[in-house]
Amino acid sequence: MQAFPRGTTATPTAVVVPPSLALPVVESAFPRRLHPYWPRLQEKTRQWLLEKRLMPADKVREYADGLCYTDLMAGYYLGAPDEVLQAIADYSAWFFVWDDRHDRYVVHGRTGDWRRLRYRLHAALDAPRHHLRHPDPLVGAFADSVLRLYGFLSRTWNQRFARHFHAVIEAYDREFRNRNEGRVPRVEEYLTLRRHTFAHWIWTDLLEPSAGYEFPDAVRKKPAYRRAALLSQEFAAWYNDLCSLPKEIAGDEVHNLGISLITHEGLTLEEAVDEVRRRVERCVSEFTEAERDVLRLADDLADGTVHGKELSSAVRTCVGNMRNWFSTVYWFHHESGRYRVDSWDDRSTPPYVTNEAAGEK
Repeated sequence: MQAFPRGTTATPTAVVVPPSLALPVVESAFPRRLHPYWPRLQEKTRQWLLEKRLMPADKVREYADGLCYTDLMAGYYLGAPDEVLQAIADYSAWFFVWDDRHDRYVVHGRTGDWRRLRYRLHAALDAPRHHLRHPDPLVGAFADSVLRLYGFLSRTWNQRFARHFHAVIEAYDREFRNRNEGRVPRVEEYLTLRRHTFAHWIWTDLLEPSAGYEFPDAVRKKPAYRRAALLSQEFAAWYNDLCSLPKEIAGDEVHNLGISLITHEGLTLEEAVDEVRRRVERCVSEFTEAERDVLRLADDLADGTVHGKELSSAVRTCVGNMRNWFSTVYWFHHESGRYRVDSWDDRSTPPYVTNEAAGEK
């Protein structure tokens, strides 16, 4: 199956999914769409990466569009106001750069540098305005993106976002320690850790400013809403693991559902691949059931009042975007240069990462 035969990036190539990674149900039942702001989004995020010195100019020119970071967000947050989508896309691009910095620090054993970055990110999350001019571009760009995200909804939403991202930072610290020690977490421990390192609740939080509506706990914590949100995110995390398993085994990585299954459950590589794929497919089938429950919730919220109508509409928008997450994540893994490890000159070093961008000398 091909996605966007003319391509969403500057290179007009068709994408063919390897049979081992193909999910016909996603290709057929989860139509892919892009926010109409996408071309401008791509351009402005490219400019932002340059302005914030997150990637050198030559790397931005050669790789930024092909990494498809803006494609991923433009396929998820449909209906978002342009400025909201732009803030989310810049934050997402920052997140990928941060993930690369974290990886380089692990590879080079730079424990002190990681510890300092961890503390600085915690501080910038709580007081972004005071960190806009931080000498580390990664910290300054983070402060900029967070400050923009904090401007869309209430202080309560900002505090929730901060709480969720503090947990993400700490999960990255646990991952740093595991990788330094060569420790493979057990399956249940890994699944809990993965929900943070993949930032499940962050991407879910961002559905609300995209819909222009902050949900009360009575809606956000409804089992139906949380289940649909979790299934969409679990699909993304586990499909990423499925696509990444061979290269992560080759690279002595310790964080992958398949690696945990092999190490602690005694599965062969083939059995682990089958099990991860089974979990991915189950997320898809269970989401369609959860989606129906959320739509019934939306119907119940439409109580004849203006408030009820607006809340119901926002819930429908958010569950619709949870559905979009399946297709946008699926195609991202087959279009982004981030996953074309076989084409890299050095399989251990992404070509879009430089020593300077990774905080190295």
